[in-house]
Amino acid sequence: MTEDDKTSSEVEPQKGRKAAKPKAKRSKTKKKPAREKGRPTGASAYPRHSVRKALRIPKAILEQNTGKDYTDREAARLAGLSYSGALGVEISSSIKYGLLERPTGGNVAVTDLAKRILRPQNPKDELDGLRQAVLNAQTISDVYKHYRGENIPDEPFFRNALVDTFKLPEDKVDEFKSIFLEDLSEAQLIEDIGSKKRVIDIARDAEDGSASDDTLKKISKGVKIEHGDTCFVMMPFADPIGGYYKLVYEPAITKAGLRAVRADDEIFATGKIIDQIWSGIMAAKVLVAELTGRSPNVFYELGLAHALNKPVVLISSNQEDVPFDLQHIRVIYYDMRDPFWGEKLIAKVSENIVSALKNPSEALLKRVAG
Repeated sequence: MTEDDKTSSEVEPQKGRKAAKPKAKRSKTKKKPAREKGRPTGASAYPRHSVRKALRIPKAILEQNTGKDYTDREAARLAGLSYSGALGVEISSSIKYGLLERPTGGNVAVTDLAKRILRPQNPKDELDGLRQAVLNAQTISDVYKHYRGENIPDEPFFRNALVDTFKLPEDKVDEFKSIFLEDLSEAQLIEDIGSKKRVIDIARDAEDGSASDDTLKKISKGVKIEHGDTCFVMMPFADPIGGYYKLVYEPAITKAGLRAVRADDEIFATGKIIDQIWSGIMAAKVLVAELTGRSPNVFYELGLAHALNKPVVLISSNQEDVPFDLQHIRVIYYDMRDPFWGEKLIAKVSENIVSALKNPSEALLKRVAG
């Protein structure tokens, strides 16, 4: 047998036998572990349960009073729930509110916040705990901060804001709204004012300033403000409201990164003043209107802003002074009986100025079809 024949006979299969299939090379890619039962199959930025419902598992664990951690399966048994994907979603909701935590992978434990709510030691513990839990929840907290001190917008404006500003998928809006309103009601963060629902601002004092600054920084992302950009203030001149310019509005506008401009109290004295007002409104990037008292000069200037399609931040101490055809616009309400009303208003006005620049449609004075 020649060398070539030998090679050939080694390569060719013998008659009557099947050729051996070449061994497939093993992939070096590691197999992904199967998804653990009880874990959520999809991520959501907001909890899929209300805060009260998310307390179900923490309550069941706490009632055992053992002080130990539990696996998800054990937690399900304690709460009388089946070990399924739905359980994972509920645990995820509890974690988002800060009611459960994972001290080790696969285990859950009750947090001090949940204990404060479920086993209060003074009359304020439960309410304060519920409020903290709501503020812990991403998106729910963002929407609360956005509308604190304001009425919840009517449809379709609220829906549009949830989709456009907060990037909620269209098919999740109704679910989110239901949870959001239930949470705010449970935590006493919303009140009925006539036919409107107003979000209560619970900020207390200067210690909340860092949280307000963080909110302003978050809103400011992507907003271009140049040196010399102005905000025109439309407000009564007589005290006490006239004094709010230096007390509240100028600091708020400065905090937002713009320069405050206001017409003087000779507004109707000469044509030159009217020209100055027109020029001031024309040049302004955004405007602020203090509607309290229904001052004629404010509504005159507001009409000019309306005609020029300028974004305006509306402010009032009461709903009665806001004309019906402006109530679809975001309006900041303040209560002078609140000892911290000034600090709250400065924070809220600065945020709304930047928000109006970022989303002008929220602050445009569009005519409502009648």
